Amino acid sequence: MTVDADTDAFGPEQVARTIARLGMRAEPLERAAPRAESWWERNGRRALVTLSGLALLGGFALHAAVAGGGLVALVLSHTHAEHGVDYPVVALLVLAIAAGLFHSTPKALASLRRLRPDMNALVLVSVIGAVFLEEWAEAGVLAFLYGLSGLVENWSARRARTAIGSLLRISPATAAVVHGDHEHRMPVDQVAVGARVRVRPGERIPCDGEVTDGSSHVDQALVTGESVPVWKRPGDAVYAGTVNGHGVIELRATRPASDTTLARIIRMVGESQHHRAPTERFIDRFALYYTPLMFAVAAGVAVIPPLATGAGWEYWFYQGMLILLISCPCALVISTPVTIAAAITSAARQGALIKGGVHLEGLARLRVVALDKTGVVTRGEPDVREIRPLGGRTESEVLARLLAVEMQSEHPLSRAVVRYARGRGVEPAPAADFQAVEGRGAEAVVDGDRFWVGSALYAREKTGRDPLQQDLADMQRPGETVVVCGAGDDIWALVAIADQVRSEARESVSRLHALGLRSALLTGDNSETAAAVAGRVGVSDVRAELLPEDKVAAVRDLSARYGATGMVGDGINDSQALLAAQVGIALGGNATDVAVESADVVMLRADMRRIPFLVDHARRARSLIVENIALALGSKALFLAFMFFGAATLWMAVAADMGATLLVTFNGLRMLRRPPAQGGPSPDLALEGA
Repeated sequence: MTVDADTDAFGPEQVARTIARLGMRAEPLERAAPRAESWWERNGRRALVTLSGLALLGGFALHAAVAGGGLVALVLSHTHAEHGVDYPVVALLVLAIAAGLFHSTPKALASLRRLRPDMNALVLVSVIGAVFLEEWAEAGVLAFLYGLSGLVENWSARRARTAIGSLLRISPATAAVVHGDHEHRMPVDQVAVGARVRVRPGERIPCDGEVTDGSSHVDQALVTGESVPVWKRPGDAVYAGTVNGHGVIELRATRPASDTTLARIIRMVGESQHHRAPTERFIDRFALYYTPLMFAVAAGVAVIPPLATGAGWEYWFYQGMLILLISCPCALVISTPVTIAAAITSAARQGALIKGGVHLEGLARLRVVALDKTGVVTRGEPDVREIRPLGGRTESEVLARLLAVEMQSEHPLSRAVVRYARGRGVEPAPAADFQAVEGRGAEAVVDGDRFWVGSALYAREKTGRDPLQQDLADMQRPGETVVVCGAGDDIWALVAIADQVRSEARESVSRLHALGLRSALLTGDNSETAAAVAGRVGVSDVRAELLPEDKVAAVRDLSARYGATGMVGDGINDSQALLAAQVGIALGGNATDVAVESADVVMLRADMRRIPFLVDHARRARSLIVENIALALGSKALFLAFMFFGAATLWMAVAADMGATLLVTFNGLRMLRRPPAQGGPSPDLALEGA
């Protein structure tokens, strides 16, 4: 937890004491982080639940041996005078009660002291009431099943953490850093950005980097979800934790260990726990008021009839205990977070990071998906098709200045120009004062002149006139982009750049439509290019020549017209639209850091098929949440029907409540293994140790 306080007056010790009063333990992070869990912390809950179950079975067996009754005589009968329970049997059942409630009792007492009773308090009071009525067996069954439900919930949370935490063990502890003609091993967290690192066949890559020498297949399944190893050659990016194939490669470290893709995955999934889903928040608020209300109702049932009519105290006290026990919202409260945690973990194991339950539910509610063109619908790795110098200038002269500007930009079109220029051996001219103009272009001072490059719209802003419409029309082809460059108000050249549409784009859009979603294409490119790309992938709603603020307006318009809108982007100019959408999705691969931080969902692999997969995955999670809520409430309704006809007992209440708790927990955990939709990520790409 993070505490915002005056640290001079309120330090870690005060925080620890405050948390202790809630029945939990807190330690300062710097002390807690390296501390290994003790045997008791790892296994104590399981040991106590096992002890409770064994003691319960021992009590049943002993009673069967002594009284000849067994489970039926001990549990189904609820008039304590008929039990004839021996003291050794009572001792075993008391042990079962104590072990089963060991972990929940401190929290129950803390909630009662705060006058905010929770589910732990409900169970504790019910057990005390059963003991008061000498219903030892029913109290033992209740304590055991409640302890078992807590164990299952704890196990499910640990499993979700382990699935992501296992990534920490994937990244190697040391790296082979090359200095001149020799290398030495050093801790990964000491490898500086820019260092040369050598990775041999079969080794895990220790840090994010760019291949500088050698080539090899790299298995990236654990980070990006790609089921087939990817061929890496100089210039390609590699990720910490991925496995090198048969070749020796050298790479230049591009990120410190604390900021690798692997570390960011772990951090994002950890932070996702803070973004609770609306259903989860509603149920928590509901339980906050519901629990004290049911305490009052149970007390009224136990006290008012005897006082008003002189009826038997024991009978009505028993009925009050029944109401108190069946009113316990365990199953209702547990149902949603277990399902959400399992769904987020399952998606993360397949390379899609959902930053919290609120965004998982947002995906399930989507009605429209807006797609950026460059880097999302197209591959984002365009190639220069033609350069047309103007004013008697040579291609090399233009390329030297273009390279000086474009090599400092992250835009995919800029990378195309850089690759083209490098391929022709052109060296950049000296440049200074680089500036990226979002959604328009970029500029820098080159050889004393402010040299600019960007769209035709940007060229119009810089020159005050339309840039050579005939030349633009001659160079423009469907699906291609023409970039204009120049200095001052003088146009130097036109550059035609072609970006290939992703092979899976049409299939992905078709699957979105099959899920009942609308699609829209948002781009800063010209209308002709946008229309050509949209026609190839099957998108009918096309909005072109948009500046970043125009994309925001388009997202808001789509939301107003059709409902919840998701925005898929990968660039700096998409960040505002990602924030404006109900769900912002950053498509991996070439996604910029700004887009990743702005998005609610991050896909580590640039595969459009994951977009319909995520929507379908979220809808399945929502269906399970609805199922779990129905199971939780249905079990209570069924029990109340039995109670109305006078056929209800405490053991039935235990079965209805604790049984429903276990049922919804295991039902929610189905999201961990539910196979993805056809064409999505492979279900076999599970993390090691998960």
